[in-house]
Amino acid sequence: MIPTLAGRLQTRIFVLATVGALLTALVVPVSPGRPGSLGAAYRTAYPILLAVIVVGLAWELLYHLLMQFRWDKDWPTLFGLVTIVPEGAVMWTLLNTGLVPGVGDHVPASMFLTMFVFVWLGQWLFVNGPMRVFFVQWRLRGGRLL
Repeated sequence: MIPTLAGRLQTRIFVLATVGALLTALVVPVSPGRPGSLGAAYRTAYPILLAVIVVGLAWELLYHLLMQFRWDKDWPTLFGLVTIVPEGAVMWTLLNTGLVPGVGDHVPASMFLTMFVFVWLGQWLFVNGPMRVFFVQWRLRGGRLL
């Protein structure tokens, strides 16, 4: 199955809004360098997750453009895993320049790195494992959920 652009966008939103939200809830209490109270940490973490979803839609458009130059119009799984590096770097830059609304204070690098890597790898593993089992029609419809 080669995911369509609509399928990739839908999948990214769905997985980050469900699996990503759950993983964020699990990792924030144990994140190193979290600011102040647990409530403050959650008020920082969820706007970051929302920003990852929004910026991720732009990434999908870029990835779709780049895939047009590949003969099979798809990424190898390893390419999908390696995209954590540029996506994380762009999110860190956006946070440091104050371009993420809802995140007032400076986010410690250790908290961001822990949260981003944990959530990103969790969603990547979910899409490449259980999602293919639990959502068989998803695979047959080019990654579209609707």
